[in-house]
Amino acid sequence: MANRITTGKRDREKLKEQKRKEKLQKKEERKIGGKSSFEDMIAYTDENGQLHSTPPEKSNTVIDVANILISTPKQEDVEIEPFKGRVEFFNDQKGYGFIKDLSSTDKYFFHISSAPEMIKEGDNVTFEIERGTRGINAVRISIIN
Repeated sequence: MANRITTGKRDREKLKEQKRKEKLQKKEERKIGGKSSFEDMIAYTDENGQLHSTPPEKSNTVIDVANILISTPKQEDVEIEPFKGRVEFFNDQKGYGFIKDLSSTDKYFFHISSAPEMIKEGDNVTFEIERGTRGINAVRISIIN
């Protein structure tokens, strides 16, 4: 049987009181020292973004506020070439299927609303992709002859 050191209620109270006194003593030492831990945490940055423990010297560099871009740049209209793929699975009763991309092994879900009515399994198609509520979907599907 392993030896266990048990402490009574008085011993635990003495230990708590001793810790309180040590904490109070450390607090008083910090007050007497004159420098708080907050002052130790302050960091300064220079014009290049480098951190320093002392404030940087004032530079004469003038920054034109009009040249600072805060927002994300507008997306330009780029002509996106449609993907090419093959219909791997299609359930015409439920109105959905999956298209396998020919340039990779990715498969994309599609709904009958974004496909031609005469689509069937094995058809080669071109399609575009969009993010749907449950992932990336194939849209604007057209059959290649």
